[in-house]
Amino acid sequence: MKKKVVVAFSGGLDTSFTVKYLAQDLGYEVHTAIANTGGFSPEELKVIEEKAKRLGAASHATLDITHEYYDRSIRYMIAGNVLRNGTYPISVSSERTFQAMATIDYAKKIGADAIAHGSTGAGNDQVRFDLTFQILAPEIEIITPTRDMTLTREYEIQYLKDHGYEADFKKMEYSINKGLWGTSVGGKETLHSEQTLPESAYPSQVTATEPETLKLTFEKGELVAVNGEKLDRVDAIRRVEEIASRFGIGRDMHIGDTIIGIKGRVGFEAAGPLVIIAAHKMLEKHTLTKWQQYWKDQIGTWYGMMLHEAQYLDPVMRDMEAFLESSQATVNGTVEVMLRPYSYVLVGVDSPYDLMKTDFGEYGEVNKAWTADDVKGFTKIMANPMKIFYNVAKRAAKETDNPSTEQKA
Repeated sequence: MKKKVVVAFSGGLDTSFTVKYLAQDLGYEVHTAIANTGGFSPEELKVIEEKAKRLGAASHATLDITHEYYDRSIRYMIAGNVLRNGTYPISVSSERTFQAMATIDYAKKIGADAIAHGSTGAGNDQVRFDLTFQILAPEIEIITPTRDMTLTREYEIQYLKDHGYEADFKKMEYSINKGLWGTSVGGKETLHSEQTLPESAYPSQVTATEPETLKLTFEKGELVAVNGEKLDRVDAIRRVEEIASRFGIGRDMHIGDTIIGIKGRVGFEAAGPLVIIAAHKMLEKHTLTKWQQYWKDQIGTWYGMMLHEAQYLDPVMRDMEAFLESSQATVNGTVEVMLRPYSYVLVGVDSPYDLMKTDFGEYGEVNKAWTADDVKGFTKIMANPMKIFYNVAKRAAKETDNPSTEQKA
């Protein structure tokens, strides 16, 4: 009786090779599953299923985890304004753990003996998949042909051709991972520090040339309306992505430290996430106190780093999520954004919780809740610690330069 294996399948080159190799060369009964985090249309999912069947899969399952991914991760990344190294919205990084959890649940459901993924031995995803599988199903074997055999993309393409699999191999030269929270693009150019991706490598092309106003409405830190239209949280993100991606906004190259210790480089486009985070952060500047913003920056940085490092299942993540959720109580209002080709401008904020709308005073203009003498006294007291420091330092320097007669003797 054949052993049953579930392949975490995306339809890309590495997972396509994995399916064919396990079925053809190793004789497994291969079942494929794609955990959709919001990056695929029904038509695209149908094409992926057909690919799996043509490669030799005995069955294929589409696991839609888009709303779960939003509820358990994206809303906290928005609350934390998470951008790794100030650039990357941790799209694929955060998706992988959820895809791994969904895939291992499916493998248990159908009684699989093993589970496989197409990650290479030089990236982060191998750790994200392996770690999640080991924690949630230590009894299930993990198989990784691409990693274990140290294969190149050229070898995999030739193997598939030799075994009669027909596909657009030119398109497969780029590794594209799409999800609700952004799309990563890897190719030969991302392997070289001095090169960048060609325009054609990006899934979304620039079609909008005239400036356009976008209004984003938040309730307790979550995007709930776009241009005045109330939408489901997931649909709201999709709407912003649809509008902003036409301008070529959100494209960049992320260079960072991988989990395994080497530097990694990948291109991405994430028009929706970058515009939403920028608008959300601006709204927070108006509605949160100084110390709320300070500690949110610390927590958001750590939360993003832990997600990237495959630590989502660590209990400390639930503690940070509780803090982030609590911080969003007053993050309510509408932010106006002006979109332009390849750029955007944050215009302004309208919020009932705007801390600029106060009877205490108008910055740089009028003080209403204190007098000039109050400020003079406050400033004098505030200066005391520094006055003391410089006074003591000056005295100590003088004593060192002019030692006493007794010291000279």
